Amino acid sequence: MKNIDKTASRRSFLKKTTLYGLGTMALPPFLASFLTGCEDDFLDRQPLDSITDVSFWKTEEQLKLAVNACYSSLKGKNVVDMENLGDNTIYPPQSDYQAISSGNFDFSIGTINSEWTAQYNGIRRCNHFLENYDKATGIAPALLTQYVGEVRFLRAFLYSYLSFFFGDVPLLTKTLDIGDEEVYGTREERAKVVDFILTELEEAAAGLPKTYTAANLGRITKGAALGWKARVALFYSRWEMAETAAKAVMDLNVYQLYSNGNPKTSYNELFTDKGKLAAGANKETILARLYLIDVSMHNMSRETQVPDQQARFSPTKSLVDSYLCSDGLPIDKSPLYKEATYADIFANRDPRMTQTVLTPGATWGGLDDGDQDDKPNATFTLPKFNFDRKGCVTGTGFYFTKYVDVPAVGTFNKDDNDIHVMRYAEILLTYAEARLEQNKLTQGDLDLTINKLRQRVGMVPMVITELAAKGLDLRTEIRRERRVELALEGQRYFDILRWKQGELLAQDVKGLKKSLVPSYYQSIVASIPADSEGYMIFQSGRRFDPAKNYLWPIPITQFQRNPNLGQNPGW
Repeated sequence: MKNIDKTASRRSFLKKTTLYGLGTMALPPFLASFLTGCEDDFLDRQPLDSITDVSFWKTEEQLKLAVNACYSSLKGKNVVDMENLGDNTIYPPQSDYQAISSGNFDFSIGTINSEWTAQYNGIRRCNHFLENYDKATGIAPALLTQYVGEVRFLRAFLYSYLSFFFGDVPLLTKTLDIGDEEVYGTREERAKVVDFILTELEEAAAGLPKTYTAANLGRITKGAALGWKARVALFYSRWEMAETAAKAVMDLNVYQLYSNGNPKTSYNELFTDKGKLAAGANKETILARLYLIDVSMHNMSRETQVPDQQARFSPTKSLVDSYLCSDGLPIDKSPLYKEATYADIFANRDPRMTQTVLTPGATWGGLDDGDQDDKPNATFTLPKFNFDRKGCVTGTGFYFTKYVDVPAVGTFNKDDNDIHVMRYAEILLTYAEARLEQNKLTQGDLDLTINKLRQRVGMVPMVITELAAKGLDLRTEIRRERRVELALEGQRYFDILRWKQGELLAQDVKGLKKSLVPSYYQSIVASIPADSEGYMIFQSGRRFDPAKNYLWPIPITQFQRNPNLGQNPGW
């Protein structure tokens, strides 16, 4: 009876706890493991109504199922959601991401805990595979190496986000049972976790193929492992490693920037159905979460231009202002920039702006806009500010067009375009930045990287000598390039953290100049405060404490379960 009570207790604990992702509930049915450690032989018998480690891990098909289960932890549309952590977008109603971005949160906020548990659930699944894959027989060695590489990548991917968010974290490379001392262990130093991540990615890359056939589209490749290594190395200022990894991806000769031959539409088209990997024309995306109509879909288009509510992603004035004019100068230096009308803001700008931010005259799905006739309009004219549920309301005076499939706006959860987790453009930007930070950047490097991005959209090239002559700082311009190229791709917040520019998150979120709001909306925006130049302030009271906000706090739920985790400084 003593043994039965002990086992029942273990089962109860594993069903309820989310500590480090423990629990059979976190696994798909075919990966559910029967509890071990029972002293009673009867309880150790193989169950008759479920698949266990005893009966699983036998065939190639079972192994593939287990690998595929690990892919469920690969981030998808939530990559874009994380854009609201930074200063490119805002969704004014209160949300966890907005609270984190504004610095007005503590260790009890739900997203902090859900990110912790989601990563550790995925890590447990990966560990479970890596503990059992070698039990299978009759599998080609190359395929086995590939599967191991995919899972090691995914585990490193998950640890990357844990280290970005929390710094020191428990480094677990095996599945845990309640009796294991690691369950109540301490956190590993961030630097050692990063070393582990980078080593895993390098070793995973060695066993992964460069490409796959159409039947295996979307699986993790050698380029994905090397590219993610470059991203992690860049985050932690390991410049030489970031440069080497990025160059290794470039030297694979697998990837190229997407283009349909038209500089006015190529960039935007990459983020539509035409840019899906399955469409065959996209050689730029290195890692994506693939979606399939009526099988696996997301809601990005509707959330961006929702026709009867407020847009979930509104571009900030800060983002809009970051786009250069077409002469290569910032708006405060270029004679081309004017702001007499709303349309003026979009004229003579980096073409990526009008392929990212909705421009007057463009097709959209928000229907009613600010043209006062209060009728559905498939062509965007002016921003809408009144909440009458007859059109898409903007939070800042601006809307996105990137990632929007206009026919999907009027539906719910019917988007099937890919979410691009990593693409070749990022690799080029990483290579340029890593070279810059080592004082090695040349004009040839820019022509190989950033100027290819500009060439795609018909933007003037970046020339080092011209920047100096115009009084522009090279580092600032390379960072600007990263911001505008990767806008709405979930990277801005992490760039702010690694550049130690947290003060940007403490600034008021501003939007359109109030004088540019149509007269019939003036009464609606009258109560919105404005700065000394007349730009509306949509969120104030933001803060960023450099002593604590470069890391998230350990979630209170996890700290209560395991006080040995400690807490990050300032929390």
